[in-house]
Amino acid sequence: MAADHPTTREIPLDPAASAILFIDVQNFSVRRDGGEFKDVPDADITGKYGYYFRRIHDVAIPNMQKLLAGFRAAHIEVLHTTIESLTKDGRDRSLDYKITGFNVPKGSRDGKVIDELAPLEDEIVLPKGSSSVFVSTHIDYILRNLGVKQLVLCGLLTDQCVESAVRDACDLGYLVTLVPDACGTYSEERHETSLRAIKGYCRQVTTDALLREIGR
Repeated sequence: MAADHPTTREIPLDPAASAILFIDVQNFSVRRDGGEFKDVPDADITGKYGYYFRRIHDVAIPNMQKLLAGFRAAHIEVLHTTIESLTKDGRDRSLDYKITGFNVPKGSRDGKVIDELAPLEDEIVLPKGSSSVFVSTHIDYILRNLGVKQLVLCGLLTDQCVESAVRDACDLGYLVTLVPDACGTYSEERHETSLRAIKGYCRQVTTDALLREIGR
């Protein structure tokens, strides 16, 4: 009997059944004065975090801007998620975020998507209080209501929130496309290790190749 399901992940996007999700590209984790880095000494910004800031500003964000423009032009659903508590004091966030010390208060500048990728009025933005958007938001319910079967993922950090979303989306039955050159983390080694680890959960496609695929 013929299989009644896909037998490969290497399937081009069907625009009518696809969406792209930008993960945690927000003031908290991108800006020098954002909550994650505002108390970090300048020496560490250029040293310990030098690769990270070069990666996101020189590579990841420009590619995300291209993806955002291309997917909007192709009329493919665009969603955003950011680390942001549902309360001012963060009492609703995950235990992991409490231990880490991450609290992005409800309605704060830190919780906003960066201006370079600012959501349009009718684009969905989901605040999350855990690493995986599938754990602390109702994104699965939303995607199913939208008729989405193929999900494109990009954002920050490759080996944390992005990787968590890849694994969970895959387990929930979505065909996942990851865009590695539109992602970033604290070191090249961490980025590449994550890509190898999740290769079996998603297809990995460059920004330019994906834009060609959707005719942009």
